[in-house]
Amino acid sequence: MATKIRLARGGSKKRPHYAIVVADSRMPRDGRFLEKLGTYNPLLAKDSEERVKMNMERVQHWLDQGAQPTDRIQRFLEAAGVRQKVERSNPNKAKPGKKAVARAKERAEKADAAAAE
Repeated sequence: MATKIRLARGGSKKRPHYAIVVADSRMPRDGRFLEKLGTYNPLLAKDSEERVKMNMERVQHWLDQGAQPTDRIQRFLEAAGVRQKVERSNPNKAKPGKKAVARAKERAEKADAAAAE
């Protein structure tokens, strides 16, 4: 069974609260899970101790069993010092979109035309 350590959303509208759970990867986000490992409250300050709480013994147990953490959980584990920090690169995110490129090209053409006069 492919297991993941991931977030399960709780809380009301605009007031999110997440449980850190181990679930079968085929289950829905807020569906059935195997074990609750902790909580995450994004509304608290980033330096707050209560923002992320995890039972590190159980997390390590599930990692040893082959559970794969999601990106957000991976960052929590890096901050806790359990996992090595991974260099992330998304070069496409820094590139401007098609419309922005077209606008920049249009501005450059206008500037060239004004300079030529």
